[in-house]
Order: sequence, then structure tokens, then C-alpha cells
Amino acid sequence: MSTGEHIHPIFDQLLQRRDKEDLLKQRAVVLWLTGLSGSGKSTIAKGLEKRLHQDGFFTQVLDGDNIRSGISNNLSFSPEDRQENIRRISEVAKLFLDAGTVTICSFVSPTEAIRQVAADIIGEQFHEVYINAPLSVCEDRDVKGLYQKARAGEIKQFTGIDAPFEAPPSPAYEIRTHETTIEEGVEGLYQFVKPLISWKV
Repeated sequence: MSTGEHIHPIFDQLLQRRDKEDLLKQRAVVLWLTGLSGSGKSTIAKGLEKRLHQDGFFTQVLDGDNIRSGISNNLSFSPEDRQENIRRISEVAKLFLDAGTVTICSFVSPTEAIRQVAADIIGEQFHEVYINAPLSVCEDRDVKGLYQKARAGEIKQFTGIDAPFEAPPSPAYEIRTHETTIEEGVEGLYQFVKPLISWKV
């Protein structure tokens, strides 16, 4: 007997997302922040979470470093493991979505194919947000010292150095963090998402 024969999903027997949304008085979405390391993804995600919380929205941030220290701590940065990492994150994000939560995902997710995996799992409430900063700016910031290590050969397959980053061709929203302040970026993203999550009877 295969493993699949022992699995009996009960999704249709559980309360649905609309039930949770009506309780929370909000609509659930997944905001998927993608961009190079150092572009400002985590900073924007934290700022947006606080802004939404102040207005009474129930949120959850999923961040790359947190995930890598938990459910994906057994994965490398190989292309195969990157895809598995995004698959796991997407399944977690979908659970939060089904619970009525405004979920903010902050991940490099460097290729269109990898982000498509996330979009396919999460569905129509997936909204891609491009946190855009040129590689040179991200290297100048180098807040974690990762680019320096990558340039020295201490980190292999580092996105932007010896692994590719494919910019989203048509994101739902874009923030150019080298041309705006963090506060302006957060406020702009807040104004984008608020109509999507505002509760309507």
C-alpha cells in the first residue's frame, strides 16, 4: 500500500477562509516580496506589518532567515533546495491564507520559475511585490556581510554574484528602495494592499 493511500484530507469538512475572514473583519492575501539580498525586503516587511497592525489587521511575516533556521534548516542553496524551500514556504503561506491572515513573505526567490511555484500553490491571492535595488547598491549596503564573503569565494551560489536573479517582468507592485525612503516605500505598499484586505460584507 502506498503512502498516499493512508492520506485522507478533510479540507472540505473544515471552516473555510471566508469564515475566518468574517471573524477577523479582513480579507486574506499573500504578499510575496522578492529582490536581491540587501534590497530592503525584510525592512519593508517589518514596517508593513507594524503599519497594518496599527490599523487592526491580523498579519504574519514569513522571512528567509527565520524559515532557514526552522522548517528549512536541512536545505542548502542549490537550485533544487531553493525550489524545495519555496515549496515549503508556499504551503505554509497557504495555511495562513486559509486562516484569514494577511501574510507577508520576504524571500529572494531568485527565478521566475521558483516564484511561479509559489503562485501556483497559493493561488489567486498571491501578489508579487518587487523590492528593487541595483546589485551595486545592495553590495554597498551589505548589511549581513554576505556579498563580501561571496566575492571572496566563501559563499557559493550566492544570488547576484554566481547565481542568477531574474527580475519580475510585471509585479503587482514595485518599490525602488534606492530612490525612496523606507517610510515612503512602506506607506506606498500599505496603500496598495489596503483595498485588497478591507472587509466587505
